[in-house]
This record gives sequence, structure tokens and C-alpha cells, in this order.
Amino acid sequence: MKNTIEQNINRLVGYGLKTGLVTKEDVIYTQNRLLELFKLDGFESVESAKKIPSVKVSELENILSELMEYAAEHKIFNDESIVHRDLFDTKIMGMLVPPPSDIIDIFNTLYTEHSPKQATDWFYKFSQDTDYIRRYRICKDKKWKASTKYGKLDITINLSKPEKDPKAIAAARNATKVSYPPCLLCPQNEGYAGRLNHAARQNHRIIPLTLNGESWGFQYSPYVYYNEHCIVFNQKHTPMKICHETFARLLDFVTQFPHYILGSNADLPIVGGSILTHDHFQGGSYEFPMAVAPLESTFKMKDFKDVKAGIVKWPMSVIRITSKNKESLIKAADKILNTWRKYSDKEAFVFAKTDGENHNTITPIARRRGEDFELDLVLRNNITTEEHPLGVYHPHAELHHIKKENIGLIEVMGLAVLPSRLKKELELLAQAIVAKKDISKDEVLSKHAPWVKEFMPKYEAKAKKPLTVEEVSKILEKETGIVFSQVLEHAGVYKCTPEGRKAFNRFIEKIQ
Repeated sequence: MKNTIEQNINRLVGYGLKTGLVTKEDVIYTQNRLLELFKLDGFESVESAKKIPSVKVSELENILSELMEYAAEHKIFNDESIVHRDLFDTKIMGMLVPPPSDIIDIFNTLYTEHSPKQATDWFYKFSQDTDYIRRYRICKDKKWKASTKYGKLDITINLSKPEKDPKAIAAARNATKVSYPPCLLCPQNEGYAGRLNHAARQNHRIIPLTLNGESWGFQYSPYVYYNEHCIVFNQKHTPMKICHETFARLLDFVTQFPHYILGSNADLPIVGGSILTHDHFQGGSYEFPMAVAPLESTFKMKDFKDVKAGIVKWPMSVIRITSKNKESLIKAADKILNTWRKYSDKEAFVFAKTDGENHNTITPIARRRGEDFELDLVLRNNITTEEHPLGVYHPHAELHHIKKENIGLIEVMGLAVLPSRLKKELELLAQAIVAKKDISKDEVLSKHAPWVKEFMPKYEAKAKKPLTVEEVSKILEKETGIVFSQVLEHAGVYKCTPEGRKAFNRFIEKIQ
């Protein structure tokens, strides 16, 4: 049986008490704010207002659902799409969230009096408790590990980011153009009500940081592709740029938060991230597959005696440099970047510039190894050709049925973020294979037909009896992982072949 609006308001306040978002001194204040939001004059009685139940954290989805249902029935908001619903339920949660100053004080106290880890642990839980990170959506993401010749890669099919329906897309297109906040990463998002083409952020809080003497902000990603997926952004709306300061900022961050890694997308289209207009990093408490990949060879940089360097055994072209001396590491990274920016090798199809357009850049990742600082520098090039109009060092057309989007920082490190369509497609594909259907005739699945034709015969030949849907599903997961390793190979400037390594070493000679 559904709860009444009064009961649900009290359930939400109970949730606030359970998570610490609401103190007992703030109960009446919070109730009154919620009454105002739902256009109610008050509770039936003071006694009914005092009936605040003990609730479980897992009840939040149900509480919000029933509150939204009431608000829709009473025309309190326009319930036409998931976008409208997300705007309104964020407004509901915003009623429970303390002001930024309180959050900053708690974080800084935990950092100073306890440890950086305790500070981030608290802030991560807080970001979930406020529903900024929607636990009940994140748990729907499909995740698995796939064995490849480069080790185990992480595969995710993202289902937590809601897809806009046609009505919402049309409404957003027709909406008045607003340039505030300038982008989704700007500090002006904190507490912003949102609109059809911009997410609501009343439940969003930011921790100020100083990196390399500059003002930056620290927050978590609402879609957490991995554990404690954080975003660190410049307080100024300034474009992405990989430079000397980038390395200094990254190493400053891992000095302040040694339990986290931090990296940057590249600063050029195709090989860069989805938001090139605002300088930012991504990090968190997670060991990516690339981080555990070994060195396949080492080399010395004569100007940096205290820096260890080598090529990582990885499908992309990665130079790893390590040192206890941050300044030496920054200067060594700077030399590699500046040399790569200008480097061309016609034989390897590496061109620093064509028709006035720059092509070479780097995706850098910083981490701590005990007392050592470590940087992985991934060489990137965004050149296009008639044969590969989306990029030569980008997933080629034959892999687009699995992954067509840019290969950014997260994928570079070995975690595939695959489109939500794949969940249903892989389920249908498993059923079609077991039923012996002609996949090439299926409007949705036909794009996968050449791929299936390539690998399924070897599994069917080994099978002693007809494969089940469950068995084929596992095969598809394994083969999807292999496709992702091929995606990374395509994105690698230097291939993992004798010819590719010979070309890679020609560049290494320039930085020694």
C-alpha cells in the first residue's frame, strides 16, 4: 500500500536523519521546506508531523518515486519525460543538503585532523546520500572483466545515464538559449536548478583545491564508471591544454591525495574527451588494467638521471616515467611532450601537422608508488584520412558495431565504457545464435553478423552439445573484451608489432 504525502515527507526526513544530511535540530525546518515544495499548508496535526520513521538507505528510490507520483498527479511539475522527473527529484533532494560552507568545513577538518582518505571517504558517501550519485541507477550498469593478450580488461555497459526521449530532445532544442552555467563543469553548477538541456544540481557540492598555486574544484562524477570516480576542474572556464603546468597539477594532486590516481584527457578533438572547453582531470580510487601492465623495455634519459623510463606492454603507445623527485619528473614529461608535439615519421604515418592543423598530443596519468611519483604518458595523434574520416588512430569502421565513440582517458587505461544499446543487443544476439537465426537479416543485429560469423564456428566446433543462451552470452562477453583490445590497438600510434616497436624506438631516441 502506498504511503500518504505526509508519510513520504516524514520518510524522506527519516532518510536525512539516517544519512546525516539532516540533524534533529533541522527536522521541522526541513519538513516545512518540503511542505512548501509540495504546495501543502501543513500536516494534519503536530502529532502526525512527529511520526518520523526509521528508514533504510535503500528505501530512497521508493520514497522519491512516491513523492514524484504525488507531484505529477497534483501538477506540481511537468511529468512528460525522465528529464523533467530528474529535474524535480533533484529539487526534492536539494531540500536536505547543507550549504557548501558546511560541507567544505567537514571535508577540511577530516583531511587535517584525520587523513586525506577519511576526507574523500566521507565526501564520496555524502555524494551518494544526497542522490547526486544515484546508487539505484549505478547498480544497473553491466560490468565484467575480459581476458586478452594484454591482461584482463574492464568492460562496462553504461545504463545509469538516462537517455533522453524524443519529446525531451525536441523541447530542449526549442528552449531559450542560456549560457549559464557556461558548461557542466563550471563551479556555477553548484546548487543550480537546471533546465531541459542542463542537469539540475541542487544536491551538488564542490570542494575547493589549490593545485600548483591555482584554484581548482573537486567533485565526484554522478555516473561513477569506477570506484570513487572523481572530477577535478579548473575554477576558470578555460580550454583543455596539456602543458608543463598539467604535469605539475597532476603531481600536486597525488601529493595531496596519495591514495588516488589522476589523469587528463588529451587536448585535441577525436583523441580528447567530451568536454574540451573546460580544463579538467578525472581520477579516483581504482587500479586500472594499464596501471598493472609491466614494462616491456626500459631506457635512460641522459638529462634526468633520477628518472626511470620505459615502454609499457599495452595496446596503446605508453611511456612510463618514475621518480622520487617531482621536479625532475615534470621536466622529463615536459621534454617528452614538447618533442612529441613536433615529431613526424612518414614511414610510421606520424605527422605532427598537416594543413596547419596540429595532430600530436599526450594523455597523461599520475599515481603514487610508495615514495615514488609515476606518470604514464600515452602518445596520441588525431590525423584523419579518406579511408578513416573519424581518425586513423581511432576505432576503425569494422569495430563500430561495438565502439564508435572517442577513446578518452578512461578507455585508454583499460576500462571500456560501451553504449547502453549493447545490453539489449547482446541479449538478442545470444538468443538468435542459439535459435540459428540469420542475423544478417535482422534490422537491429545485422551490424554484428560479420563479427559473429568470425568467432562462433570455433566455439561450436569445440562444443559437445548445443550451446545454451547462457553459454553464448559468456562467449559474447569474452569476444566483446577482445574487440575492445582491438579498439585500443587501433587507437595506438605505434602497433605492438616488430615494425611498430622499431618506429616507437625511433621516437624514444629523440628523448634520450
